[in-house]
Amino acid sequence: MAEKKLSAEQQTQLVASMRQEEQLRQMSYREQALKLYPHVCGRCTREFTNKNLRELTVHHRDHNHDNNPADGSNWELLCVYCHDHEHTRNVQEHRTLESPQENSKPSLSHSPFAKLGETLNNDK
Repeated sequence: MAEKKLSAEQQTQLVASMRQEEQLRQMSYREQALKLYPHVCGRCTREFTNKNLRELTVHHRDHNHDNNPADGSNWELLCVYCHDHEHTRNVQEHRTLESPQENSKPSLSHSPFAKLGETLNNDK
């Protein structure tokens, strides 16, 4: 069976569609987390109002964005600064613990576009 390649336009549409799906998935668990938890950063304890609520993010404790239990046990609300620091800290810890041969592994456990290449090459 001949492999069908996607045109540049089809690839662009597919990537846009995948990004939109990721945003929708994030919005759904974000809305749930905002209902469950007070609008306070779990690290620096900065308080948020409706005016600056967009700066409060949902952090997945196990770094798996597909693990979204309804009770919110895998989430914590972090401000954008603490969230960025958490992921940077996690990456640095992994780099420190890894041997030089293992540095080619991805730093984070979740990649929303991990299967993009495979999807782009599938017959449609």
